[in-house]
Amino acid sequence: MRRATTSSTPGYGSRLYAEWNLPAISGRKNRIRHMTSQTVTNAPRDLIDAALAARDRAYAPYSKFHVGAALRTERGQIIAGCNVENAAYPEGVCAEAGAISAMVLSGETKFDEIVVVGLGDVACTPCGGCRQKIREFTGSDATIYIINDAGKTLLTLTREELIPHSFGPENLK
Repeated sequence: MRRATTSSTPGYGSRLYAEWNLPAISGRKNRIRHMTSQTVTNAPRDLIDAALAARDRAYAPYSKFHVGAALRTERGQIIAGCNVENAAYPEGVCAEAGAISAMVLSGETKFDEIVVVGLGDVACTPCGGCRQKIREFTGSDATIYIINDAGKTLLTLTREELIPHSFGPENLK
């Protein structure tokens, strides 16, 4: 268990981090850095290359925030996706969701690992909806790699670390 920390910013935020025993968020660079106690393992080069190539094809004329994702299916197929925005902002598609949709279209329904890349050196972790989609199509030991522009792995997470105590198909039985 982590030691309670507070941010230097007074107010509700600092109290919340102390009460919930979460790392303080002070400044953009510290945002997700210590999310896991797991050692950072380098993402596989083929997935890094596919995620970076997908990110370069993202359609993000409004936010200018390009994201790419590449996953490896249980059968070893690499499938990539990129974020696609449109003028009706909430109707965009995340890179992870695009890759997962393409995987299902290809006839597969499970993947073992995924690489996600945004812009710069800040960890671009999946949104809540994408975490749930990742949960749906992976086992608990799946690996999620978050990389930077240069292909350096920033975070290595298991699915359970990404979305602990999650709701899934077995909850519907």
